[in-house]
Amino acid sequence: MVDLTSEMAQLWASLGPPPPGPARVIQFIGARSGEGTSTVAREFARFAAERTRRAVWLVDLDFADSGQYRAIAAEPERFGPLGAAAAASPDGSCFFTVQPPARDAEGRVVADSRYLVAHPVGGSKLWVTRFRRELLQAGQGVGVVQAPDYWNALRRNAELVVVDAPALDRAQTGPLVAPFMDFSVLVLAEGGAEAGDALALKAAIEGAGGRCAGIVFNRVSLQPPGFLKAVLR
Repeated sequence: MVDLTSEMAQLWASLGPPPPGPARVIQFIGARSGEGTSTVAREFARFAAERTRRAVWLVDLDFADSGQYRAIAAEPERFGPLGAAAAASPDGSCFFTVQPPARDAEGRVVADSRYLVAHPVGGSKLWVTRFRRELLQAGQGVGVVQAPDYWNALRRNAELVVVDAPALDRAQTGPLVAPFMDFSVLVLAEGGAEAGDALALKAAIEGAGGRCAGIVFNRVSLQPPGFLKAVLR
C-alpha cells in the first residue's frame, strides 16, 4: 500500500476545493495503460471524502473491469468495508446504453441504469460505482451516451464527482464524456511518458469539447504522483 496523502493534498490545493452549489465533476485519464491513473483517482476521491460535507462519488468508466470497486474491496483496513449496493442513478439516467436491450420476465425493457450500482465505502462520504457486467447477455454491447443528464443528476446529489476513465490506448470513453466534465486531469507516467503522448491526450480531450486542468506526472504506477503541473501550451 502506498500512502499518497501528501501528494493528494498538493493536488487538492492545485485544483481548489469544491465551490458551493452543484458538484464539480473531475475526470482523470491517462494516455497509456499502467500509468497509475486509477490509483491517483481513487486516492484523490478518498482524500476529498474526508474534507467535504456531502458525498463524493468515484465513477468507474471501465465497463470491462470494475477495478475501483475491486481495489477498495481489497483494502478494507484503509478504505473501510463496502456497504450494500444501491442504485447509482438518482433519476434513472445513465452515461451508457446497453444494446440490444434486454427484457425482463414481463417483456419490459431493462433500463440501462439497472446495470450500474454504487456502494458506500466504510463510514465515509465516499461512494464507488460498479458496472454489473454479469448481467450482460450474449450479443449485448455497451456504448457511451453523449448527453449531460447523468452527470447533472449526480451534481445535484453530491459535492464532488471523481471520474476514472480508461486510458486512451484502450478506449475513447474519456474523450466522449469530456464535454460533460468540469475539466479533465491528465495522468502520465513520469520517466516513461513521451511528449507526444501528452499532446495526443490533450488534443483528444480538447478536440471533443473538454477542458484540461493540468497534468499529474506519476513517477511510477505504484509510487506517489507529482502534483498538478501546468497544462501543455
